[in-house]
Amino acid sequence: MRRIAVCPGSFDPVTLGHLDIITRASMLFDKVIVLISTNANKSTASFTATERMMMIAEATAHLDNVVIDILDGLLVDYVKNVKAVAIVKGLRAVTDFEYEFQMALTNKVLYENAETVFLTTSKENMYLSSSVVKQVAYFGGDISPFVPACILETIQSRLVKEEHK
Repeated sequence: MRRIAVCPGSFDPVTLGHLDIITRASMLFDKVIVLISTNANKSTASFTATERMMMIAEATAHLDNVVIDILDGLLVDYVKNVKAVAIVKGLRAVTDFEYEFQMALTNKVLYENAETVFLTTSKENMYLSSSVVKQVAYFGGDISPFVPACILETIQSRLVKEEHK
């Protein structure tokens, strides 16, 4: 039996923190599905789901057991359909844990086989989020320490405010 994990997120845009969690998950599972999902609590996305899918594919091209998909629905339904053994979530801080723990319990109620695996972020990425990347990029700051080099220009071309280009 292949051990399939689903690594969900909005990835708007994908950061080195995301890539770290995806890479580490790829070492633990036979197949990792990076699942681009819609977060009802977040404002309008900077990149379309298809654009995010292409950026993640480029950033994870070196990982043979990683695939990318898009979801517009319940995570647990997707997990059940692909017969995944785990949902992988990255944790940066205690505040992440509170929300993710609540989601893990909710997913477990909706689908009893929904197991959530938490991976703590590396110390280099504890502060990093897509929101931080967007804010720094908007004002023309250097986002190269935060995002995969192979997609840096794609992200900058969309996020940098016109007067800072």
